[in-house]
Formats: sequence, structure tokens, C-alpha cells
Amino acid sequence: MSACRRENELAELLGRGHWPEASSADLRAHVEGCRTCRDLVLLKQAFRAERAVAANAARLESPGVLWWRAQLRRRHAAIERIGRPILGAQIFALGVTLMAAIVYMASQARRGFGWLAWFEQLPRALHLEVLLPDVLQKYHGETWLVLSLGAMLVLTSGVIAYVASEKR
Repeated sequence: MSACRRENELAELLGRGHWPEASSADLRAHVEGCRTCRDLVLLKQAFRAERAVAANAARLESPGVLWWRAQLRRRHAAIERIGRPILGAQIFALGVTLMAAIVYMASQARRGFGWLAWFEQLPRALHLEVLLPDVLQKYHGETWLVLSLGAMLVLTSGVIAYVASEKR
């Protein structure tokens, strides 16, 4: 590997990006005949092309925008963490309110409205008493009321557990 006497001139033209347009005809003829200059042109042009590709590919946003987005994500995460227990408390309050309304309606039905008369006869009309154990068959209306309230409690507990869980 020997240095060529025209290598500096060629390197200057390549550095400015003027090769081969601004070069003389004798320099172009020299590059075709000199292996060192040909390799220099090849390497410089390859590096210039790769630098242009890399410069176009790496479009980084300003640090201020990145910081702002990180702060926004942090705030949204904090709001979501705060909102989960509140939503759970609201669902629990709704469940308790619904159970209280059902108990109130049941107590009013026994006192005079007679709402439970059809409810007590419904399992016998549908022959649902065969699904109950023998011990519970003597308590007709009360059993279905207790089972309904239990089902409501289980459903409400399941919804609360689902909402309160971290993994959805």
C-alpha cells in the first residue's frame, strides 16, 4: 500500500462532494489507472452513502418532547391507580344499595303487597323443588329469597374482584 501523489487532491474533492463533476479529465483518468485512488473513491462514496442513510433514519425528537410524553404517561398511570379503588368502592356501594332495595321490597311484600305470593308459587309451578335438598324443601319462599340474595352477593363480589385485579 503506497501513497499516491494525487491522493490529497482526490480526498479534497471527495470531502467537498465534488467528485467526479468538478474534477479534471486527467484526474479521472488517473483514478481509473491508480488502484489506491480507486479504492479511496470507493470507500469515501460508500461511507458518504451510509452516512446519508443513517442521518435520514435517525430522526430523534427533541428532549423536551420526550420529557413531556414521559410526564404525561406518569400522570395517566397515577390517575389509573387512583381510579381503581374508587371504581371498586362505587361498584360495592351499588351492590349494597341493590341488596338493600331487594330486602326492602321483600319486607314490604310480606307486610301487605303480596309480591311474594307469586314468587313462592313459581318454584312449585316450574317443579324446581326437586333441585333443592330435602331439608330446604319445607322453606319455600324464604329459600328462594336467600338464594337470590346469595347469588347477588356472589355476583357483586366477582365484579369487585375483577375490577380490583391488576391484570385485566
